[in-house]
Amino acid sequence: MSSHRKLSYSLAINEALHQTMAADPSVFLIGQGVKSPWYVGDTAQGLLERFGTDRVIDTPVSENAMTGAAVGAALAGMKPVVVHPRVDFMFYAFDPIINEAANWYYMNGGKLPVPVVFWGIINRGGEQAAQHSQSLHGMFAQVPGLKVVMPATPYDAKGLMIAAIREPNPVVFIDDRWLYKLEEPVPEEIYEVEIGRGNVVRPGNDVTVVASSFMVQESIKAAEMLVKEGINVEVVDLRTIKPLDENLILASVQKTGRLVVVDGGWRTCGLAAEVSALVSERAFGALKAPVVRITLPDCPAPASAILENAYYRTSTDIIRAVKSIL
Repeated sequence: MSSHRKLSYSLAINEALHQTMAADPSVFLIGQGVKSPWYVGDTAQGLLERFGTDRVIDTPVSENAMTGAAVGAALAGMKPVVVHPRVDFMFYAFDPIINEAANWYYMNGGKLPVPVVFWGIINRGGEQAAQHSQSLHGMFAQVPGLKVVMPATPYDAKGLMIAAIREPNPVVFIDDRWLYKLEEPVPEEIYEVEIGRGNVVRPGNDVTVVASSFMVQESIKAAEMLVKEGINVEVVDLRTIKPLDENLILASVQKTGRLVVVDGGWRTCGLAAEVSALVSERAFGALKAPVVRITLPDCPAPASAILENAYYRTSTDIIRAVKSIL
């Protein structure tokens, strides 16, 4: 029987890295600030002291170079985890991620895997403005050859990080710093959360709410408030946004007949649009009301706390959307 103890989201990632690096000498961590708690929180706590500078590599500020080095190491048989403390600056690394890593397995007839994890951290809020508050998951999800995971709980953060490291081809692991202090019981042993498999975190019969990452927690808050009014919401945590667990989404909508999609990214061509299209194409007859999308507006993040309160979506927006289709 497995032993559980309460861990924060960030320490769950830290434990995943400790356990996989101890079990497999080909795994290493590379990126900016991996020895600095200011950059990556306590997700890298104790790794440098335990594994040394050969396997915990703190790099200069050069996203393209460090990511290219990680891709090259993966092609040579290593299993790098390359961390970008601000996902915004992964734009500089699109060439090694998209042109190289995502295409290499296909271009070589399935004979040369690229086992690399591209780990990007979302840093929203706190008046950080447009260049430091973006979430790029919708862009990565559009690229063939990349799998994209977005955990919403400490349990999934650990299990998905381990699964991503063990995956033989590129995985983009995106987490949200707003989740880092969230705590729950997490097994001590090594385990995987299957990539491509979502989870119904709260069963319900009236409305399906599909969400990922931090917005799962806001969806759960909304559902707990709505049940006091006799509205029973089913919350689906996608866990993986590429590939989507299509059957899970469709089964839930076929049960409830209503869908609200909640995404922490932009509206146009985003994750919410993809989920909405899936349901419209394959479960249109089950819908009792139009699909509602809750997303960021199609504009850059503001640098004002007052404007941020209007810009970012919360449980209040989800409650309003659910009521609008009942």
